[in-house]
Amino acid sequence: MEEAKRPIKRTKELAPLSREHHDGLLFVWKLRRGMVNGTDLQILAAFCSWYLKNHLHEHFDSEETLLLPYLEEEDEHRLNLLKEHEEIRKIIKSLDEQPAIDKVVQLGNLLEKHIRFEERTLFPYLEKILFPAQLQHVYEHLTDEPACSVEWKPEFWLNKFNQDK
Repeated sequence: MEEAKRPIKRTKELAPLSREHHDGLLFVWKLRRGMVNGTDLQILAAFCSWYLKNHLHEHFDSEETLLLPYLEEEDEHRLNLLKEHEEIRKIIKSLDEQPAIDKVVQLGNLLEKHIRFEERTLFPYLEKILFPAQLQHVYEHLTDEPACSVEWKPEFWLNKFNQDK
């Protein structure tokens, strides 16, 4: 029998970023539910742009300005974070220019993979190499406030949404 996965225990200093990662996984889930529900591609693309503007920009900026200074220029974790942030931004920009369902799928898969990388690899690495004062510095510049308190409408990920068409 497979052992149940235990939740990852995160330091208090990086916990605000982990909570935002939870929101990111929820975004991916909503995209996938929307596709299953047959949501119009224009709505999915608009949702992706809205999420980038209202959530990801601030989250990526926080990670890049607060975490990357502690990593060497050629550190593989640093390079991976920057590469994936740029790929995610490019996919969303391409959705703005020319929506395509394969790009929505690609975005969901990449964002989920990226969050898993940060939670399972990058954050444990940082928690191991950073001094308590460095972690505290990161924490002092993070906020527990949601990046955006406005929720997206319509809630296309709900089955009810598409039944009322």
